[in-house]
Amino acid sequence: MINYLHTSTYRPKISGLVLAILLFAMQQGIAQVIEFEKYQLANGLKVILHQDSSTPIVAVTVSYKVGSKNEDPARTGFAHFFEHLLFEGSENIGRGEYMKLVKTNGGVLNANTFYDRTFYFEILPSNQLELGLWMESERMLHAKIEDQGIETQREVVKEERRQRYDNTPYGGLLDQTMRRTFLQHPYGRSVIGSMDHLNSAKREEFMDFYRTFYVPDNAVLSIAGDFRTEQVKAWVNRYFGTIPTSTRPIPRPNPAEPAQTAERIDTVYDNIQLPAIVHSFKMPAQGTPDFYPMSMLTSLLSQGASSRFQKSIADRQQKAVAVGAFPLGMVDHGVAIMYGIVNMGVSADSLNLAMKEEYRQIREETVQQSELNKLLTQLESDRVAQLGTVQGIAEQLSDYELFYGDANLINTEFERFRKVTPEDIRRVANTYLVPSNQVTLYYMPKPKP
Repeated sequence: MINYLHTSTYRPKISGLVLAILLFAMQQGIAQVIEFEKYQLANGLKVILHQDSSTPIVAVTVSYKVGSKNEDPARTGFAHFFEHLLFEGSENIGRGEYMKLVKTNGGVLNANTFYDRTFYFEILPSNQLELGLWMESERMLHAKIEDQGIETQREVVKEERRQRYDNTPYGGLLDQTMRRTFLQHPYGRSVIGSMDHLNSAKREEFMDFYRTFYVPDNAVLSIAGDFRTEQVKAWVNRYFGTIPTSTRPIPRPNPAEPAQTAERIDTVYDNIQLPAIVHSFKMPAQGTPDFYPMSMLTSLLSQGASSRFQKSIADRQQKAVAVGAFPLGMVDHGVAIMYGIVNMGVSADSLNLAMKEEYRQIREETVQQSELNKLLTQLESDRVAQLGTVQGIAEQLSDYELFYGDANLINTEFERFRKVTPEDIRRVANTYLVPSNQVTLYYMPKPKP
């Protein structure tokens, strides 16, 4: 599966009492602290351990620093394809047995791919932790890359593309937007990639990709849950310590994106009933100072029933049946994406102008501190939800370490949101939320014959 990080619009429902407690905790500077231990094996594999004995389960996760941006432009889709292929089995795990082993031992498993990384996980009863470690070491060292598995997964990926992109309304919206936002950087390429590229690729090319990226010094092993630390360390050393380090240079493309000086406007036709308007704005990468006020700005526009897009465009003007905004926080660049689906009887141009009017107001009028406080409360509730599972904790620890070399950002990054002021929101709006940095995509129904 492809999991678009940082794009979920799900918000857990919380009672007024819980909301009050969260707000009080924020005002007092109280936050959940995630304790962990981090170390590195001689072969370069980074290991993070978070112990939580409250329930007898454990999450075994491995992140590889390879996503769609690392691919050969003539062989796109490899990162996502490997997310599927590496469940085929290994030298010591029979074909089709990988999932069975986890499920018959009471666990669940999955993976996801994005522009910067690929992530695998198993959630198991704590007495099956060793099984999870062995299976992930098999994936890293002994993956079975054979013609039969390649052909099987080619068909699986083709079907996924049909279901998620070709036959889903607005399924191609993100890809179409990103390719117009990034003209040189590989973020402009689709994560799922080209089916023609996958069809043309030979087994040797898949093997080269595996040997280049699926190496211990390009990965983070993150374990969270119920375990004894000394026992886990012994197992980690047994199953991962002898895996050879990388012998190949790992591609890290980050070409300079040409300066944009005017709004880019384009139209795409798809099998949809209602037109959509999409705006994208390049912004700094996650971890940089301006990412945080820009991220809060997107929440200001779209988060909740009282957000500006919802109140003004959807409810009062009734120009859209759905509106939203979200930041994509990536390693080389960030992107703020705003969208609206046009209401019946309303022109796409009318919705486009209404969205632009909201940007103008944010550029010219200072946000109220009370509005900012409400956003912080919502963000804190999101953080509590994200850290409510061992998988969520393991994944965040892994991402922070993989990309920024600092797993403790799981405890400190939220402080950067707290420090955002109304003046910061207005400043970044006037820096990034401007026509010269804007891509406008008219996503329109195909003309009827």
